Amino acid sequence: MITTMASVSLDGFFEGPGHDIGWHHMDDELHDHINAELATMSAFLDGRRTHELMLEAWPHGDENPDWPQKQREFAPIWRDVRKIVYSRTREFTEWNTETRREVDPDEIRSLPGDSMVGGPDLLQTFFELDLVDEIRLYVNPVAIGRGTPFFRKPTALALKSTRAFGVGVVLLTYGRR
Repeated sequence: MITTMASVSLDGFFEGPGHDIGWHHMDDELHDHINAELATMSAFLDGRRTHELMLEAWPHGDENPDWPQKQREFAPIWRDVRKIVYSRTREFTEWNTETRREVDPDEIRSLPGDSMVGGPDLLQTFFELDLVDEIRLYVNPVAIGRGTPFFRKPTALALKSTRAFGVGVVLLTYGRR
């Protein structure tokens, strides 16, 4: 199953202007939940920019005593999970990562277990190729007015479940309709 997990604003933005995500709400309960969900994935499928952001933090994140414990707990999850990065410019990467130039739908469909796709541009490609089985939107209690929209065209979905977190974030889980 191919899943996407994303924090979004009430008005549907993935990130604000300048890639700002400072408006994301997070507490220990939500971080525990996200860590548990991501620990079950067989692969992380990311675009180049998302992967490079991850490389800035997670290879040694558990060694940073200044970081909150929940963040340090994510570092080994990220390191251990297989990663496929889609990039037309990046030749090499490390940390259990393979690079691909293009998305091959047959390869994606043959991946074992559950995989998580991340990054707004790559996600749009996966939507266009009808490769996303489940969408987990973590709706933050804030409207930001502009930025990168999560959905770029109408997408019909079926609500599977909801869950509210103490920090005010609501998880809406959707499947294909």
